[in-house]
Amino acid sequence: MRLFVTAALAAMTITPAAATQVALTNSVFVERVSTDGNGNRKVVLEEPKMVTPGDRLVFVLNYRNASAKPAEKFVVTNPLPAAVQFAEQDEAAAVVSVDGGKSWGSLAQLRVRTADGAERAAQYGDVTHIRWAFNQPIPAGGTGKLMFRGIVK
Repeated sequence: MRLFVTAALAAMTITPAAATQVALTNSVFVERVSTDGNGNRKVVLEEPKMVTPGDRLVFVLNYRNASAKPAEKFVVTNPLPAAVQFAEQDEAAAVVSVDGGKSWGSLAQLRVRTADGAERAAQYGDVTHIRWAFNQPIPAGGTGKLMFRGIVK
């Protein structure tokens, strides 16, 4: 299952204007929950050597403006791997798509057409892409990270 995780991160796109300015690095972790001898719950992020259905993944995208100028209109679009169901994003500024990137919005705003032609509210399992569009320029040398979670199907 490691191959789908790597392929998904390689499929990320950024806006052409910012592509030469902003460097992206990415990581994927499996979120494991354990309990110590006192019954205290501990969440640990591990490298995903092998994943199985139901495993929770954390996708982390680090960015850095390597230019001497601010990066304007920076947008990152990340398709979800087919084997991963979207779970949540950590940034309220992110929007999602449930139609392969044709339309965007918050999950609560989106609708999905069913096989019989009816419409229903979009659900986590319908998400195909996640996108972040920065409203403010990224300053020269500026860094940050974007995160979202998924569950292995």
